[in-house]
Amino acid sequence: RGYLDNITAIGPRTVGSPENEVLAVNYLLEQIRGIERESTDAHKISVDIQRPTGSFSIDFLGGFTSYYANITNVVVKLEPRSGAEHAVLSNCHFDSVPNTPGASDDAVSCAVMLEILNTLSKSSEPLQHAVIFLFNGAEENILQASHGFITQHEWAKSIRAFINLEAAGVGGKELVFQTGPENPWLVQAYVVAAKHPFASVVAQEIFQSGIIPADTDFRIYRDFGNVPGIDLAFIENGYIYHTEYDTSDRILTDSIQRAGDNILAVLKYLATSEKLAKSFEYRHGNVVFFDILGLFVLAYPARVGTIMNYITAAIAFFYLSKKVLQPKPRAVHNLKKLLTAFSLTLMSWVCTLVAVLMVAMFVSIIGRALSWYTHFYVSVSLYGTAAAAQLIFVHVLAKKFFYKNVNEQYLGDVFFDASLMIWSIALAVMTQMGLCSAFICTLWVAFPLLTKLMIHKEFSQKGATIKFIVMYMLGMFVPYLYMLYLSWTVFEMFTPVMGRSGSEIPPDMVLAGFIVIFTMILSSYFINFIYLVKSTKTTLVTLTTVFVVTLILVCSGIFFPYSSDAANPKPKRVFLQHTSRRFHDLDGNVVKSDSGIWINGFDYNGISHITPHVPEINDTIRTPCEEQAPFCGLPWILPVHFMFRFVKNWYLPAPEVLPRSPIQFKLLSKKLMPWNSVRLSFEVSGPSHMSLYVRPHAGSALSRWSLGDGMPVASLGGDYFVFYSRGLRAAPWHFWVELTAPEKHSDGIVSLAIAAHYFFGEDQKSPQLNALLERFPNWTFSSGWSCTYDLFVF
Repeated sequence: RGYLDNITAIGPRTVGSPENEVLAVNYLLEQIRGIERESTDAHKISVDIQRPTGSFSIDFLGGFTSYYANITNVVVKLEPRSGAEHAVLSNCHFDSVPNTPGASDDAVSCAVMLEILNTLSKSSEPLQHAVIFLFNGAEENILQASHGFITQHEWAKSIRAFINLEAAGVGGKELVFQTGPENPWLVQAYVVAAKHPFASVVAQEIFQSGIIPADTDFRIYRDFGNVPGIDLAFIENGYIYHTEYDTSDRILTDSIQRAGDNILAVLKYLATSEKLAKSFEYRHGNVVFFDILGLFVLAYPARVGTIMNYITAAIAFFYLSKKVLQPKPRAVHNLKKLLTAFSLTLMSWVCTLVAVLMVAMFVSIIGRALSWYTHFYVSVSLYGTAAAAQLIFVHVLAKKFFYKNVNEQYLGDVFFDASLMIWSIALAVMTQMGLCSAFICTLWVAFPLLTKLMIHKEFSQKGATIKFIVMYMLGMFVPYLYMLYLSWTVFEMFTPVMGRSGSEIPPDMVLAGFIVIFTMILSSYFINFIYLVKSTKTTLVTLTTVFVVTLILVCSGIFFPYSSDAANPKPKRVFLQHTSRRFHDLDGNVVKSDSGIWINGFDYNGISHITPHVPEINDTIRTPCEEQAPFCGLPWILPVHFMFRFVKNWYLPAPEVLPRSPIQFKLLSKKLMPWNSVRLSFEVSGPSHMSLYVRPHAGSALSRWSLGDGMPVASLGGDYFVFYSRGLRAAPWHFWVELTAPEKHSDGIVSLAIAAHYFFGEDQKSPQLNALLERFPNWTFSSGWSCTYDLFVF
């Protein structure tokens, strides 16, 4: 904890700032030298400060190119006295996003790594392989420092596996949410060594699907280093992740101890493993892994899972076909009844999904989105009760009008079989798609089928007896318990993400969808009870009453989405950029200029809750899109424009921004190249963070440039985006772009815009920006900085 307190005491550690490049680096070096002095003779410790410069393209956030200059890595190698040929890497990052202390993301991981280095260095037992600790100084700049290390550092060649320590929340348990690629032996290492396991292949497949707008250094080591690894992240309390509330006092000592125990054990295991030296030999297929209530992890090769899944599905289909064909004269009738029940179950799901999404859409349209953000129970009592009531209602109608005089036991039996059939089909389809998460379907086929076979006599008896219900519940215990545990993890991760997922996606629709899916899953083997019990009137009335009362309260606005509670804040995120823009023509003349504070609410509610506190931020100052300029002529720090609607950002007129160190943008040369192309070379100097936007004009095409791998990568929408950052004392940025162009181009062939972002120091906040920030209510996290935007035509 001492390490954590000291790192966060430095304050926000933005790349390029003295806090990140000098104070944090000096603190780390001081601690490492202290550890080195106290280490035993069994080990050798080497320390290196790396300051790489490089460039790469990445398909994250719609695709962009990154350029970094003179950023900082602190690298420590702990190895046996005689040296080591192979190494395992442990990675954390000490930089933070602007205006935040970054305790969980990711100072706590660096504190854990320092303690692990200290513990290992004091051990008298020599390690078989080296352990490389990378204290990476530019992860928040979209994974730049890890790229600089894995592609340029001489020690990188010896790395055979890595552990990446990250955060998507503040404290709690650290979840293994990515492994591999392939290399099942790495998961087995975690299974054997971790003292408090928490891992899920479901989280891996959700994360890698791109649903969550985030990425980690795991991607860089995998894609640019071809190294397999394990990705861990704290997931609790994501509401304050990347905010001013991410302070060291909010991370419990138990949480730090738990992470330390796990990572030390896994690193020690890998550093003494025979498999590490020949890790490439063990690269065969994916692995299915999941923990059981945090007690232990089950892991097995995906190909074994595939066989198990298909066998389970085959047994279920055999059971169903045998039932349908018994007795044979009634086979067609039985099949018809099963398919009818199957269709009715699916229809009830579709009706439920549509009905609940309509409620969510209504809530979003009337401006009551995120009413559950601070009070999660509201989402359950609004969407959960609606889903359950709708499901029951559809089947009550079917029972009353469609199955008027049909035997109750027969109906209960046939609807159980219908659910089994749905899960069996889902199991076969997911397995065919290669999804490791199909193991969930295996649980929902195997356990209910075993239960049915064990209590088939009770199924045929009159009514749902107590004995039958108890035996039925016991048989279903495992899939239900695991599903509840998994749903807790999913909602723990996803609910806070809805507060930072932009203004395009209605969060109520997303959360309502999740709740309906979990309701359908959890109710699948209880639908048959609707047909077994005499009446569901009380249940329906209770659910409907809770839903109606909650809906009325939500519509009245009683559930305020955000909270400034000191112990458990759930703030609204707002970003403000005091911007001065200049648009130049082909001759270099300024044809238009303006200044204002550009305001973005980071969630679906926009700024509606803030307008009563700051009345001038209202619909009269909506941001206009400059159609002729790339990215609408706005100074995006990252290409996240697709996450925001223009009706939900604002441009408040303000005086001109006059930075003490303004940007310098020069065209150095214009050179005609073969094949009717033109090469334009530029020099740029400015603050530590800049964004370059390129838009070729009609008829022109950007064919090559000096960035990334030389092949330009367009962002969503067709413009090109380059993210630039630098550490201290970096040389001016030189780059060139090559365009194929038509012979006649009176209006130029390309528009280039450059935005300079002042994230720290004397240029960060103007008096006007400070005055506006002070007026924001205390339930907001308002992050502000100054920037300039210049558009040029060539």
